[in-house]
Amino acid sequence: MEQDVESPISIQQPKLPKQAREELKQKCTKRKIQRYVRKDGKCNVHHGNVRETYRYLTDIFTTLVDLKWRFNLFIFVLVYTVTWLFFGMIWWLIAYIRGDLDHLQDKDWNPCVDNLNGFVSAFLFSIETETTIGYGHRVITDKCPEGIILLLVQSVLGSIVNAFMVGCMFVKISQPKKRAETLVFSTNAVISMRDGKMCLMFRVGDLRNSHIVEASIRAKLIKSKQTKEGEFIPLNQTDLNVGYDTGDDRLFLVSPLIISHEINQHSPFWDISKVQLPKEDLEIVVILEGMVEATGMTCQARSSYVTSEILWGHRFTPVLTLEDGFYEVDYNSFHDTYETNTPSCSAKELAEIISRAEMPLSWSVSSKLNQHPELVNENGEKNLEDQSERNGDVANIENESKV
Repeated sequence: MEQDVESPISIQQPKLPKQAREELKQKCTKRKIQRYVRKDGKCNVHHGNVRETYRYLTDIFTTLVDLKWRFNLFIFVLVYTVTWLFFGMIWWLIAYIRGDLDHLQDKDWNPCVDNLNGFVSAFLFSIETETTIGYGHRVITDKCPEGIILLLVQSVLGSIVNAFMVGCMFVKISQPKKRAETLVFSTNAVISMRDGKMCLMFRVGDLRNSHIVEASIRAKLIKSKQTKEGEFIPLNQTDLNVGYDTGDDRLFLVSPLIISHEINQHSPFWDISKVQLPKEDLEIVVILEGMVEATGMTCQARSSYVTSEILWGHRFTPVLTLEDGFYEVDYNSFHDTYETNTPSCSAKELAEIISRAEMPLSWSVSSKLNQHPELVNENGEKNLEDQSERNGDVANIENESKV
């Protein structure tokens, strides 16, 4: 009697090609969002194949300021050490050529520098000269004209090195980049109704008590486009009106403010609906600029919002409350939003619906006359002249309604 025995051998699936596996992996995984500007404000752009590197040396001061702190400190120490060693070597060479090192014990000999007996002492004298310390043990004599000239040269060059390096470090320390970290943007942007108009909104705030003077806000839409001629423009920048024509872009940033962009026929979001928004590959870059009240230096803070960070049908939770004699801002609710009734259609479709709802009376009268022709000719015995006049009136009403 035969029995069905389950075979221990499993059927191996055919191995897919590498390209097919990568395509399958891309379909299964969520599409990674490539930002133009990161949430912390840093631009996600790297410059490659820059051949004209000499341009960095023509603006050496800005190049040093833009370097990272570890490289900046290394260059700071290196420049001073090299100049001290260089001039120390020259002082030693002068003493060696003059024969001062061979007459160290001769009290009748007039050396170029008193008490200079080797390279170490020459190096110390170089440091004392450039830093204007002057301990008084090693001093230059008036019987050495080449030493006097070298002293003048080192003093001038030392002053230039001090001004350059100290100025570079001062600018590096006083940069307003850290001030921008206390300017916060909401994690998400929202789209909802405000005063009967659909608006795109985000919130900004300042965590410090010292204010940003002459603060202004700008917003740009980053989206690739193709022109009518077939030219593809990657990362095309389009301005979003956040109150430029009304002056609302000038901020008095004492408490958190909600920045609003009205979605009208001039807005890039005019044709975008709630269903279409997640399919759009776009990014909104917001830029807040102003002067730091304490230092007077210009400060700029940046952030961005991609489509997944734009919430349709949401509003921001209020954060400002009136206490006993003062206003209090609750930053725990700074990023919070709540849902609100918002049409899911685009602003263009919403405007068309509202225009139909506010249809003029002449339009409805003409439609009624077309639906009931008996109202036009109540008596069938009217002459052709009256009928033509009546028809002419109806035609005029129709033309007016269409206009």
